[in-house]
Amino acid sequence: MITAGMVKELRERTGAGMMDCKKALTEANGDMEKAIEFLREKGLAAAAKKAGRVAAEGLVVTYVTDDNKTAVVLEVNCETDFVAVNDQFINFTNSIAKQIVSSNVTTVEQLLEEKFINDSNVTVKEALTALIAKIGENMNIRRFEKLTVQNGVISSYIHGDGRIGVLVKLNCEKEDPSLLELGKDLAMQVAAANPLFLDENSVDQEVLNKEREIYRVQALNEGKPEKIVEKMVEGRIQKYLKEVCLVNQVWVKNPDYTIKKLLEEKSKEIGATISIDSFVRYERGEGIEKKEENFAEEVQKQIGK
Repeated sequence: MITAGMVKELRERTGAGMMDCKKALTEANGDMEKAIEFLREKGLAAAAKKAGRVAAEGLVVTYVTDDNKTAVVLEVNCETDFVAVNDQFINFTNSIAKQIVSSNVTTVEQLLEEKFINDSNVTVKEALTALIAKIGENMNIRRFEKLTVQNGVISSYIHGDGRIGVLVKLNCEKEDPSLLELGKDLAMQVAAANPLFLDENSVDQEVLNKEREIYRVQALNEGKPEKIVEKMVEGRIQKYLKEVCLVNQVWVKNPDYTIKKLLEEKSKEIGATISIDSFVRYERGEGIEKKEENFAEEVQKQIGK
């Protein structure tokens, strides 16, 4: 059964019209991803948003060591935006980020079993449970990523009071103060333009093949002759790569530059090659669907207990 909620989600993810969304879902037997492909093949939708709906509350924070060689990006979720600005929640989240930097943990499960940096008498899990009890709202440490570099720097950027957090790792044999500023500019680029890959070599071939097939069907649906379809597909693939690969993107601060050209110029300025090793971009709640409850019904449930 195709529900109004499914149509609403598909509209939000594709920008297509309501009736087109309903038809696409019907054709796809309610499969959201197939419906998106259907709309794109018909030329009725832009590329689907990678993350889907963003609904969970909380904070994304970063912590970078003083030497800019080690850094962490962390997401901790809560139920409401009211708690997300609570000083105790903010302090706990920042403390956890600092703890991860000096720890060898690689998973949230390992982190929860560690002694808490602010109180060695309790584990991180116990400290989180105590905070939940004190504030009265469910919370969880969702994910983190830690980067380290030997020759180069790691820069960070937080956008929108903890809505988006980015780390960018730059490799460079020469220590130069301008690297940090460049890293910050690149982190802002990642926050704004949301690249999916670093460069063409890191693009998932399965993703690329899927894009090719969608563009091929689009071109055929437009009535283009078979002999020019492949040329059109490759043209659209090149445009796609410029959008999703960081080094191919147009620099948001100066549209005369691509990120690749920016790196080349900065490398000449300092007399050493600068390259982007990797980047991490977390957006608060991406991929999490918040359960919508009727407040009156929720109160009745509580009373009935």
